[in-house]
Amino acid sequence: MRTLEQLVRNPLKQKLRDGEVVTSMIVRIARGPETSRVAASAGLDAIYVDLEHSPLSLETTAIVCTSAWDAGITPLVRLPGNDAELIGRVLDLGAMGVIVPQVESADDARRAVSAALYPPLGCRSVSSTLPVLAYRSFPVMEAAEQINRQILVAAMIESEKGLNHCEEIAAVQGLDLLFIGAHDLSVQMGLTSPADSARLNHCIGKVVQAAKRHGKAVGLGGMAADPQAMKYWTTQGVQFISVGSDLGFVLQGATQAVARVRASSAAPKTDPDIKSRTNE
Repeated sequence: MRTLEQLVRNPLKQKLRDGEVVTSMIVRIARGPETSRVAASAGLDAIYVDLEHSPLSLETTAIVCTSAWDAGITPLVRLPGNDAELIGRVLDLGAMGVIVPQVESADDARRAVSAALYPPLGCRSVSSTLPVLAYRSFPVMEAAEQINRQILVAAMIESEKGLNHCEEIAAVQGLDLLFIGAHDLSVQMGLTSPADSARLNHCIGKVVQAAKRHGKAVGLGGMAADPQAMKYWTTQGVQFISVGSDLGFVLQGATQAVARVRASSAAPKTDPDIKSRTNE
């Protein structure tokens, strides 16, 4: 039987500590355990259920998170806001980390950390029925201490205000990851044309440097379709890469399959008898 330490071990957090580059997929359409298992088979390190931009329920979130945990990858949840009650609930139902959107100050980051961690580090309420403990009973303070070490707390930097305060945000104790939302940051700052790429890169670099100075990992979303950008930013210290969503992968695969059929059906037809005669 697994020990407490083995039950709650978060492989994603350990890989980040070791300086590895990790990959994660956004979950927006899953309704059962299949997506988690496909993600594990694809070699992903994590998934994150997107409660900010999907209709998924907490019940579905629980299924996805527990199946991911069983499959050996880390389940995270992106929240619709910096909501202490919701942070506690998604962690209780099986997530091993939270991604908090629109973090714009050190106070925002501290609120998220406090909601995610048990006392004395935070104010998360204690539950005796946790899937990450396989619903087993352990001494409360011992379990709380071990879980606190393994929970991952990520703050999304996706606004000009968040960018301007990224140094103070990175300094918050208990925060593990600064996650740059490139799409939202671009739109909010008006950096929407190819000519603005240098300014966007400067913004990303500012967050990367702030994170490095305070020993925090850096994540990047919205740029997985640009392999050159991914190659550059991983050499600069970005470790957590959001590679796309389940919805996006299904749409991409279906579109490519249809395109292949259309291209094949549009090809000129050759009469086999004519072809054989021309080869005589």
